[in-house]
Amino acid sequence: MILPDGTLVFPWHFRPAQVAEGAMLTEWYELWLSTILPVRPPPTRDRLAGSLIGQCLGDALGVVVEGYSRQICEEYVEEILLTDKAGTIGRSPHSFGQYTDDSQLTRELVLSYIARRGFDAADYGRRIAALFSEQRVVGRGRATTEAAARLAQGVPWTLSGVPAPYAGNGAAMRAAPIGWIFSRNDDALVRTARDQARITHTDPRAVAGAVAIAGAVSLALRAMPGTLKPDRMIDRLARWVRPIEPGFATEIERLHTLRHRDPDDAVWLISRAGLRSGDAEVAGRWPSAEGTISPYVVPSVLWSLYSVLRSPDDYMQTIRIAISGGGDTDTTAAMAGAISGAYLGLDAIPRPLAERLEDCGTWGFRPLLSLVDSFYDVLTRS
Repeated sequence: MILPDGTLVFPWHFRPAQVAEGAMLTEWYELWLSTILPVRPPPTRDRLAGSLIGQCLGDALGVVVEGYSRQICEEYVEEILLTDKAGTIGRSPHSFGQYTDDSQLTRELVLSYIARRGFDAADYGRRIAALFSEQRVVGRGRATTEAAARLAQGVPWTLSGVPAPYAGNGAAMRAAPIGWIFSRNDDALVRTARDQARITHTDPRAVAGAVAIAGAVSLALRAMPGTLKPDRMIDRLARWVRPIEPGFATEIERLHTLRHRDPDDAVWLISRAGLRSGDAEVAGRWPSAEGTISPYVVPSVLWSLYSVLRSPDDYMQTIRIAISGGGDTDTTAAMAGAISGAYLGLDAIPRPLAERLEDCGTWGFRPLLSLVDSFYDVLTRS
């Protein structure tokens, strides 16, 4: 039979499923889709390149005002990103184009996949350790730094992750390639996103955030530009996250209504999402009382999703919204950029800005595209 999206499905792809009593028609439809193993084509090179370049550029644009108030970030958006001055300002000591650990760690995950012909948590852990040990990291989170030190000391990846209450976004910010790898296998996506997170973060909220970003990238790759269904994406992400962290799933479901609110209203509500007393990665750093988006995984992931859903057909507007939330702007713009680029493709990303990407003089635009080519070759042959 043929599904509404044109997917060819055979009878042996069906398996029994339980459906909650009282589910709405759309929920029945989504659950039915999740109980089959459809024959989906792999994502295109263009969409994969859009996701990687989209992340790196969002990161590079966002780091300029990382840690600043919403007022300063909004001025940056209005006076720089909405004018022909975009790309004229970097973050000392770097010029514009330098991306941070968000994208460095994402790149290392891609390199690991290519080298191992699949996801290998132990190999990826070694690459994280090397990045930190060799002092190649640009910007670093506390939990990832501690985990990297453990990995460098020989602690296995299954034991290296920092426990609760460290619930930062360090695992979510690098999760996009999991969505690339498993754009055709939901169960494997969730399972692998969890393993990828556990290398550095074991708090269920941090793990759930990684699943949400990997899942959003996967769903973006499946949708043709102009056909994204925000409510279906929200429902699917909440369903994947709920077994890991029910409270996070509830916060994702709030996006059904929050995505219709103006950013000024939405950021105030999202900045407080999921806060608990004693959250170590939030206390004393860009407090939510200021209405900015902190490195705490719940609001940062929600704000990234909001930025995409608020402006799904415009990459730069998505990035501007992400940055306007203030606080952890490099990470929110990186995550939003990875999703938006996966959905819209490489051509939707401003080429003059993208061509200036770099990592301390290496891994610029062309090498990143070559990396995508190598990834795609492994993906399509596996």
